[in-house]
Order: sequence, then structure tokens, then C-alpha cells
Amino acid sequence: MVEAEDDLGARLELAGPQSCCELDRSRLDAIGRAEALPQDALEPIARDCGRQIVTCRYRTRADVRELAAEAHLALGEALVRLGRADPARDAFRRVLNQVIRDEGASLLQYYPAGGYPPLRRYLSTYLLRFGLEARPEEILIVNGSQQGFDLIARTLIDQGDTVAIEQPTYPRALQVFRSFGAQLAPVPWDAVGPRVEVFERLLERHAPKLFYCQPSAHNPTGLTLLPETGRRLLEVAVRHHVPIVEDGFDGSLYYGARPAVPLKAADVHGVVIYIGTFSKILFPGLRLGWVVGAPPILERLQAAKQLADLHTSALIQAAVHRFCERRLLDRHAARVAREYARRRALLLTALKRRMPAEVTWTEPQGGFSLLLTLPPGLDATELLPAAIERGVAFTPGAPFFMDGAGAGTLRLSFSSVAAGRIDEGVRRLGETIKAARPRPRGRGRLEPATVPVV
Repeated sequence: MVEAEDDLGARLELAGPQSCCELDRSRLDAIGRAEALPQDALEPIARDCGRQIVTCRYRTRADVRELAAEAHLALGEALVRLGRADPARDAFRRVLNQVIRDEGASLLQYYPAGGYPPLRRYLSTYLLRFGLEARPEEILIVNGSQQGFDLIARTLIDQGDTVAIEQPTYPRALQVFRSFGAQLAPVPWDAVGPRVEVFERLLERHAPKLFYCQPSAHNPTGLTLLPETGRRLLEVAVRHHVPIVEDGFDGSLYYGARPAVPLKAADVHGVVIYIGTFSKILFPGLRLGWVVGAPPILERLQAAKQLADLHTSALIQAAVHRFCERRLLDRHAARVAREYARRRALLLTALKRRMPAEVTWTEPQGGFSLLLTLPPGLDATELLPAAIERGVAFTPGAPFFMDGAGAGTLRLSFSSVAAGRIDEGVRRLGETIKAARPRPRGRGRLEPATVPVV
């Protein structure tokens, strides 16, 4: 199964008369408890749409947006799969069994917080492929990139500090920085990356503690910043002594021209903290990532990690190391890169054929998704119930923005949709958009909901 999406990687199957809320109530309950939303924030967004959706216990716009940002809703009679067999998963199971047999006695004990030494050495070599030079002692193993965000925020941010952050951006990063009391200051993306003049002006006025960005395979747009933009961002950060937190993406998953080297590769001043993960390229459930940084900051991050959870599972680290050492990761990456490139091409072709003239979208250079902009006056969150009625779902764009923008955008992800369903899903989305435009239109009979998330 080709599946390595970056958000939680969860997919929710709606079959027959079951509702979104019935199948995912625990997720909504957790959101409601965590956010402690005031009563006056309630708004009946998840309204009754016939067979597919009913009113939820938590009905705020935040609930609906949060759920959509976390889950890929697969609509239809069966969860879409690319066949039952999964060569990478089967190979990993064999490797895991071998590691338990060979090293289980030591790996099942407490382990150093820095990580499994052979894996750190492997990563030191692996990152060289993408131009990033890091010694093993400059690499900290963490429980996925999410823990990397948490450790950085825990170490660098105090209540009330300003954090500069690209916009749009990864919603989980927003949540982590907000949870530590940071005030977020957006730096908008354009066609070449985060706008450097806005970034520098923000540094001069607000002196942020750090700047977070995704230079390649940007989520949600799929764009990659130009090398010149990266060079200028780095120069500004060095001049103002502001760390850049670079959320990296595996350099083997790209479309078209090879992306520029990571910002960290050109960082001779030690201002960039690079976060990487196996979740996007291998299995999301592994929760295995790494942080690359200068020794002083890495020592602080390691101390914070030791307080948080002592260490990442040595058993999982050793199994991933052996999986990579035998070049199984390379084979898996090549396979999924070919498949994602095919699905991306199908999605772009379908959008050109099916979308109204007022709709625009990004063309992803990496990653698993693109950002679509609706015609003026349409709100993606309000459009979602109508789309579900027609048998297609998407992620509203608002969770990727921090200043109330993004209501007229939505994310389309192609990583977990069967290639043969993409055109039909886009057709139904196009019909939903056309019907929602502010002009009189009759309502025809809806087709059965058998198309998965785009």
C-alpha cells in the first residue's frame, strides 16, 4: 500500500448510512477537551446532510477544520487500497523479527537519549545525498517530527514570545507553538517562497525567537522555494541572529527539477535547526524522526527529550536502520515516487478539464498535495457538506492559515486515492463548486457517494 501522508495519515471510511461524527467522535471529543472552546463559539457547521453527516457534539468551525486537517475522509463502499499486499511492510516485519533475535537483549533496555548510534551514522551519510553534511553527534533521534517541534518550542520559547512562521503552513506546527504561548507572525508565501522583505521587516519590528518554514514540498501547496530565496532568508536570519526551524522533506520525493539543497546545507553560522522524519517516506506509525543542529542547541534539545520520554524506542530505531542499510528504503522510495508522480499528473489533468475558469491551484513540485483557490465569495468549510453529498471530500484551507485567511482555499491530496478514482472525484468537486456559485441553479438528483477523498 502506497501511503505516507504527513498529517496523521488517518483515513476515515464512511459506508452506507454511518456518519462522520459516529465514526470519529473520539477525535472530536479530544479536540473539544483540548481547546476548551467557549459556548459562544458554537456554530452548527456539521449540519445534517442526509445520509452522510449528522450534527456533532462539538460543532465549532474549529472542530470541522481540525478534523478535516487531520483525517482523509474516504467515502464509499470500501476503503481505497492499492492491493492487499504491501512489500515494504512485509519487509519491515522480517527485519524487525531479525533485530529482536540478534539485538533484543540490549535494545529492550533503557537506551541513550541521543539515539541508536548506527542509525545516527546512517543518517549522517544519507543526508549527504541531499547536500546536508552533519556528523552523527549533530543528529538527535526523536519520536517523529512532531516531537522535534515540541522540543524546540519547549527549549526556545517563553510565554508571549513572537514566532515568525510561513503562511500557509503545517497546522500541527501552529498548534505546538501556540501551546507554549507564542504570538504568531505570518510570513506569506508567493511563487518563489516566503517573502523575504516581509520576513526582514518582521524581524526588525518584533524580534521573534525563531522562524519556522518548509522550504521544499511545502504543505499544503507542494511548492519549493527558489535557491535565491533560500539564500536571502538565511542571510537575513544570520544578520538578526534568529534561528530558522527548517521542516525538511525527503529529497527523493520530487516532481520535475531536483529541489534546491536544504537551508541547513548552506548554514555555516549554525542558525538552522533541521527536522526530518521517516513518517513521510516510510510508515507514519513509526513515529521516528531526527533533528540536526549545532552542538550547543542539540545538547539543550537532548536534555529536554530526556525529561520528556528518556529516549525513542531503540528497537524501532534498530529495525529502521537495518531496513535502510539493506537499501529497502531506497526501493520503497523509488516505488512510491513513481506512483505519486502518476497520481499528481492525473490530478492536474483532471483539474484542467473539470474546474470552472475562476478556480486556480498550485502545481506541486514535491509532497502529496496542492492548494486550490475557490471563486470569490465561496468558503471551503461551508462547501464541504455539499461536496460530501456528491461523494467527494477535501481539506478546507483555513487550518493552514493563522490570520483568518484561507477560507476560500482547500487542500487536495493525492497520496491515498486510487488513480482510477481521481478524475471522477475532481468531476464531482467541480460540479459542487459550480452549483455553489452565487447564481440561480436547479438542484438535480445526487449520485451515490462512492468517490474517495481527493
